[in-house]
Amino acid sequence: QVQLVESGGGLVQPGGSLRLSCAASRSIFSLKTMGWYRQHPGNERELVARISSGGGTTNYADAVKGRFTISRDNAKNTVYLQMNSLKPGDTAVYYCNSNPPAVVAGGTYWGQGTQVTVSS
Repeated sequence: QVQLVESGGGLVQPGGSLRLSCAASRSIFSLKTMGWYRQHPGNERELVARISSGGGTTNYADAVKGRFTISRDNAKNTVYLQMNSLKPGDTAVYYCNSNPPAVVAGGTYWGQGTQVTVSS
C-alpha cells in the first residue's frame, strides 16, 4: 500500500515553532532520499529540505536554511521537519515525499499535506 500521511501543521505566531511528521509506506521510504515540500497558494510546489536514506546528508532551500531541520527515523518509516523562527512567508501546505517524488500508476503520488499558517 502506498501512503504518505503528513501531520503537525497549524496556526502559529511569527517567531514560533512547529514540528511536522510524515508517516510513509515502506515502498516510498525505504532506502530513499526523503524531502519536505511546500506549496504557497497559486505557486508551484517547491522542495524545502531533503535527507539522504541514511540520514547523514541534508540539504535546505536558502529560504529556510538555519531555521528548519529535517530528520528521519528509519525504524518507523517517518520523516520530520522541525521549523523554528517561523515567518509569514512560511505559510503554505507542506508535503513529504521521496526525492524525486514517488510515481504510482504513471502519476506523481502526493499525500494530503498539512497546512502551516504563520500569522499574528
